[in-house]
Amino acid sequence: MCHCLECQRRTGAVFGAQAWFARPQAAISGNATQFTRQSDARRLVSFRFCPVCGSTVYWEADAFPGHIAVAVGAFADPVFPPPAYSGWEAKRHRWVEPLLAVAVHHSD
Repeated sequence: MCHCLECQRRTGAVFGAQAWFARPQAAISGNATQFTRQSDARRLVSFRFCPVCGSTVYWEADAFPGHIAVAVGAFADPVFPPPAYSGWEAKRHRWVEPLLAVAVHHSD
């Protein structure tokens, strides 16, 4: 989970939930539009969007070279594993605390 303000803006939710995969684990096909921005940590993050509907398909971040992220909601799988990491918690909405009762690593 990422609680940074940019993930909140990008998703329209109080945090972004993503699954990270080593690049060789993922096969990507089809067209995508790219948008690159700086993260709260001043590193680049490149998002790929569907050019038809605008949905975020996947993204890559300088902080995690050789990996791609896919929004957990894109899997539409209610039994998807819970998060194992929670970042930028200084920006977390305080009422999200009950959601953090699962065993995750917490950091700022």
